[in-house]
Amino acid sequence: MAKVELCSVLCGTLFRLSRGGVVNDKPEDQGDGLEPQGSIDRRVRADAQRNIDALLQAALEVFATAGVDAPVREIAEKAGVGIGTVYRHFPQRADLVAAVFRHEIDACADAAALLAAEHHPAAALARWMQQYVALIATKRGLAAALHSGNPAFAALPTYFQQRLLPALRTLLDAAVAAGEVRADVDADDLLSAVANLCRQAPDEDPDRARRMVALLMDGLRYGASPSGDTLCVSET
Repeated sequence: MAKVELCSVLCGTLFRLSRGGVVNDKPEDQGDGLEPQGSIDRRVRADAQRNIDALLQAALEVFATAGVDAPVREIAEKAGVGIGTVYRHFPQRADLVAAVFRHEIDACADAAALLAAEHHPAAALARWMQQYVALIATKRGLAAALHSGNPAFAALPTYFQQRLLPALRTLLDAAVAAGEVRADVDADDLLSAVANLCRQAPDEDPDRARRMVALLMDGLRYGASPSGDTLCVSET
């Protein structure tokens, strides 16, 4: 059930980014005074990767304001590349959409370790949950894209769970062990709860999701025990 709920608010895929490298099977000529072919190939690959990175960032910014159906030419102009470069790396619009959100999911997952190293466990968990909100609350058109039947998005539920669930579970377990949040919370349920709180109508306050998740975090702190056991709160 949790995966089904997540599917209604997220979009992504396991998409292998093209490196754009040049394959050359000819042996290098070491005696002609020219730059070795291997160095040229590496430079070409580096240039291609810079183009990919620029396209992903530009697409992320354009999608956030205009949705995933924004003109590809607008993305190319923002990235400072020609439209042919876009289609060379991402032949279909779905390929670009998928790559952008896969990149975003990776960044969110990787942030867990950084936050854990810089903050107390509960603070790290709270900050990560807000980053997770930023991942899913501002992505216009994702639900429609996900349900479009395009195979580029088919791997999202598995990829999403594989990357984000372990990150959240690590932060949650650390906060429980430190006695900073209650122990009777499942990471999978928490991931789904935040996703559900991020659902909102187009005319709603975009900060609403952040406020709701902050309240959820306060609820996690209620009844926490230094021993890691949830305190029983008697009703009066």
